[in-house]
Amino acid sequence: MRDIQRVFLIVLDSFGVGEAPDAGEYGDIGSHTLRTVTACENLEIPNLTRMGLYRIPDIGCQPREMTTELWGSYGKMAEASKGKDTTTGHWELAGLVSQEAMPVFPQGFPDEVIRAFTEATGRGVLCNRPYSGTQVIADYGEEHIRTGKWIVYTSADSVFQLAAHEEVVSVEELYEACRKARKILQGPYGVGRVIARPFAGEAPSFYRTSRRHDFSLKPGGMVLPKLLQMNQLDTIAIGKIYDIFAGVGFDAPHVTQNNAEGMAMTESCLKEDFHGLCFTNLVDFDMLYGHRNDPAGYAGALTEFDRWLGDFLPRLGERDCLVITADHGCDPGTPSTDHSREYVPVCIYSKELPPRPIGIRKSFADLGRTIAAWFGISEGIQGESFAEIWP
Repeated sequence: MRDIQRVFLIVLDSFGVGEAPDAGEYGDIGSHTLRTVTACENLEIPNLTRMGLYRIPDIGCQPREMTTELWGSYGKMAEASKGKDTTTGHWELAGLVSQEAMPVFPQGFPDEVIRAFTEATGRGVLCNRPYSGTQVIADYGEEHIRTGKWIVYTSADSVFQLAAHEEVVSVEELYEACRKARKILQGPYGVGRVIARPFAGEAPSFYRTSRRHDFSLKPGGMVLPKLLQMNQLDTIAIGKIYDIFAGVGFDAPHVTQNNAEGMAMTESCLKEDFHGLCFTNLVDFDMLYGHRNDPAGYAGALTEFDRWLGDFLPRLGERDCLVITADHGCDPGTPSTDHSREYVPVCIYSKELPPRPIGIRKSFADLGRTIAAWFGISEGIQGESFAEIWP
């Protein structure tokens, strides 16, 4: 078994690499996030290319300049869980396959949920239907300021989103309201995440502030961070990872506001003496570009990540391993602004692991099971390890 001491697992949130076999069941035929951004003139990702990104089987697109250099191992994974939301995708990456999709509310939340929430918080509710996060504060912000009512909205994802102006409702009251909503939203109403969406400014220039916070369900089974923790290994959560797992398997969150902070914090962990997993989510790809149908913005963010990657890779130690993947797709080139059911990439670099093709995996959980195997743990989570390709 190869001697891996530290794994840096980076999720490029929404970076899909082509429609999954069951994309038709989700209305996502033709979705291909990578192909869309590859067509952008501003995309420059030589380091991801050298890690094998465009060598993934049936990738369906090529960079403007291909290279014969190969630094890493590469492949792609289909999602075995039902649904295509952030929480489900991350849980499956961590070895937990969800047999049922988390509930969504395309008509808004039922009266009994809204009534219970209103009684629990002492404030009324505006909107209560699927909406763009920026448009909803533009359309309801003034009425919210005038009445003090919450702006409640959802999307195609399994989320209950709660917006409030920071000068009308304190951020702490907003967070407490989300905690109350989380207690209400269980069972058939158990959305993956309750999300606090504070905003500020004046009409018509309201803007969302950086103090977003997610309140997730707890995983319904064993997940990789908890398994590692039980085996006395370190687990570090960067970005929204701690929230996605409701803290399960992590000692404390390392909160970030954007990709730049997430990359900087991941880089700082190189200096830490830990044995285990550093798990990072870079959210801007999804939040700022995928959901807003901005291919050029997505390509620019990937280019920035690739430049950072060029500095990060040479600094990895002899027994370090970098894994780059995603949790779902969000093709900015389709009419939809929602997540897309796509394969996700796997690109792996380590001085301990010579470049190998990983192939096409049937579940994201295979990655979690492989990481566990690198640490000498053979059981405990779902998935099929591919650690044996490095004898």
